[in-house]
This record gives sequence, C-alpha cells and structure tokens, in this order.
Amino acid sequence: VQLQASGGGSVQSGESLRLSCTASGFALGDYAVAWFRRAPGKEREAISCIDDSDGYSQYYYADSVKGRFTLSRDNAKNTAFLQMNSLTPEDTAVYYCAAPVSLIGGVIWGPADGLGHWGKGTLVTVSS
Repeated sequence: VQLQASGGGSVQSGESLRLSCTASGFALGDYAVAWFRRAPGKEREAISCIDDSDGYSQYYYADSVKGRFTLSRDNAKNTAFLQMNSLTPEDTAVYYCAAPVSLIGGVIWGPADGLGHWGKGTLVTVSS
C-alpha cells in the first residue's frame, strides 16, 4: 500500500497548482481520501476530504481553502487531485494526502488517529 503526492512547486501569489495523489496496492476510489498540510512552524491542518464510500459524495474543505481549492478524483487513474487556485503565501506548506480516512460530522479521522496511510508530501511554496 503506497500513496504518492506530487505536483508541488514554487509559484507567485494568485497562481494555481494541481496536486496529485496516486495510490498503489489498493483502489483509491473505494475509500475516502483527504489532503493535509503542514506550514512552517504550524501544526498539521486537514484541508480537504472526499468521502463517497456510501454511494453519495461528502466533501470537506477547511475555511482557509474553501472557495479556492477543489478536490476531485479519477478512479481509472487511481488518483485524487487537489486543484489550488488563488494561492497566497499563507498556503506555503508541505502537502500530504492520506487514505483511507473517515469523514464523520465534519471531522476527518486519518493516519494520526490510526486510520489509513500517509503519502509522501509535496512542497508548495507561494511567494508574494
């Protein structure tokens, strides 16, 4: 079981990036998947999650990214994506994907809670 995040890079404020999270060893589409980030000097933050394991889609977006970030997935590619628009320097962080996770009552339960796996992170740097 492995998750690999990619797509990070250095951009200017206002620009966009799309992160990818590709799974191997299991069908990512069968499970909820989430994105987290850890900014320098800050605690890890859960920023987005999709859970359609019950047949209908639930989405979670942290207030800090709502309206700017969009999570989607392509089950044929076993990959989840995080489209990040209107980036600001406050979005500078290492971004991680995690799966399987659980989204219950607007709370994401993931690897820090003993559930699922972390992907290797990808660094996003946004300069003003």
